[in-house]
Formats: sequence, C-alpha cells, structure tokens
Amino acid sequence: MEEPSIERIFSLEEIDYTRFWGDNDKILDFVRILFPKIKLIARGEMLKAVGSLEDIDFFALKLQSMMEHYERTGRLSENTIMQIFESGGTSPEAEVSDEILVHGRNGLLIKARTPNQKRLVQAVKTNDMVFAIGPAGTGKTYTAVALAVRALKNKEIRRIILTRPAVEAGENLGFLPGDMREKLDPYLQPLYDALRDMIPQQKLLNYWEDGTIEIAPLAFMRGRTLDNAFVILDEAQNATQAQLKMFLTRMGRNAKFIITGDITQIDLPRHQQSGLVQATRILHGIEGIDIIQLDNSDVVRHKLVTRIIRAYEREQDNREHQKDPSQVELEQS
Repeated sequence: MEEPSIERIFSLEEIDYTRFWGDNDKILDFVRILFPKIKLIARGEMLKAVGSLEDIDFFALKLQSMMEHYERTGRLSENTIMQIFESGGTSPEAEVSDEILVHGRNGLLIKARTPNQKRLVQAVKTNDMVFAIGPAGTGKTYTAVALAVRALKNKEIRRIILTRPAVEAGENLGFLPGDMREKLDPYLQPLYDALRDMIPQQKLLNYWEDGTIEIAPLAFMRGRTLDNAFVILDEAQNATQAQLKMFLTRMGRNAKFIITGDITQIDLPRHQQSGLVQATRILHGIEGIDIIQLDNSDVVRHKLVTRIIRAYEREQDNREHQKDPSQVELEQS
C-alpha cells in the first residue's frame, strides 16, 4: 500500500533565498531532479514539500545541509549538492578557508588583508580580550565585526554586542533632534555599515529585534555581565578611565572582547584622561590579553587616505619641533 502524502513547510528566511536557488531557479530545478518523488513549491522565503513521510524526512536532512553550506560559504553549486545528496554531509568544498572571515552579501569575501589585520585575527583565536589600536581606515573595526559575525554563524557565541562611548567629535548631542537612539545613530553608523555588508537585511533586522545583535552606548553596559557574547567596544579612546574599567570588568563566561581605538583622535574634555591609553599601559603582558598595533600600512581605503594621514602626521611632527621649550613644559605640567 502506498504511503500517504504529507505536506511540510520549510522557511528560508535566514538566508538570501533568491541567490540560494540560483539564476532562474536553476538550483531549485536541480534539486527537483534529485528528489523526483517530492513535489517542491517555492514561494518567496517559504518552500512547500509534498511527499511521503520518509522522503520528506530525507529531503529535510539534505536541505538543512545545503542551507548550512550556503550560510557559511555564500554559494551553492550542483556539484556540492550532489556530494551532500550522496554522502549525507557537507562536501570538502564546503569547508571555509581560514583566510575568509565571512562570506558577505552579494558574494563579498571578507578577510584580513594586511599583516597586522591577520595578527588581529590570530590574537582573537588565542586570547579572550584583544586591543586593536590604530588610525582611521586600518580596518580594525571592520575586522572586529567580521570576527564577531563569524563567531555567531559558527554558534561559538549566542549574541553580538557593539558599543561606543557617547562622546561628541566637536558636536553637542543635546542639540540634536530625536531620542537618545536617534542621536547616537550617526555615531554608530560604521558599525551598522559593517553589519549590512555581512548579514542579509532581513536576517539582520531579525537579529536586532530578538536581541541577538545589540548596539548600545557604553553607559548602558554598567551593571551587566556579558556571557556567551562577542563584545566590541569601538572608539575606546573616548572612554574615560572609569568607563573603560567598568566595561572591561563586564566580561562573563564564554565571552570575547575586542577594544578598538585611535589614541591620536581623543575627543574627551581636557581634564579627562583616555581610559584606552591607561589600559594598554597597565594591561600589557597579562595572559589572555593581547594588544595589536595597526599603522598606515594597514589602511585599506582609497590610496589618498594613506597620503592624507601621513601629511597630517608630518604637520604634527613639524609643530612639535617648532614649539618653544617653555611652552612644552607648560603643557606637560
């Protein structure tokens, strides 16, 4: 007696289903050929499968392997599907190169590009707390976010927390319109931009809504214990000594902390000392903590950015050399 048909709905909302099925549903058509006893109907992010219970269970197992492969690598070929179909697992092709941190949107391959960025990646593998210090454009924040996204995809942690001090760079937050979130959004934009490069839009929105990814001012970290999380403090040069100590002591179980900053761009009032400068001095050499210095050779923006940074550095050096000795003594006092 023929086994009765059942119907099961699968959701593909966690991935970019349009790219998953390929141009003109080429991949979907290939899957239909491999599972002739199942009727497959794709409607947006939903996939309906109709067939016997045994066939549907077998298909569900293979579909899960295909989705996991796609989520890790950002691609799915007919050859990979055949290997998954025949072996019951992902193929050797599914293994992600250590150099690639994240397969981003639209086929973007995100990886460490410079020696110091690679040192940062290695440091995070062997340390739970890493400081990444360097000028703008050296990729410290972008690399840190990529490492966090990779850890989330690999289920090494349960959530990502991104935070920055609410310090104005020559502007006054109090005079900006909107609530605190709207006032802070412009300062958090680099973090948003990095996340949008690495996670499909709908999935990112879901992560924000369910708290898997949280972006908040540094002050919101007070009193919390951050367990099972990858936590990034960006622009840490603008955290006071008390704020940074508070943040560093929030570390809970199974947590990774990356602290990024540029000590040449401190926007704190003159009477306040940067916590980042103090922390990198007193925490140097502590087991489990590493400090990575990035420099102009790590700038991966337009080539003019490197030239601009060097020009400003030369100007600063010239000003230091031209200072009156008595003025230098006054400033140091």
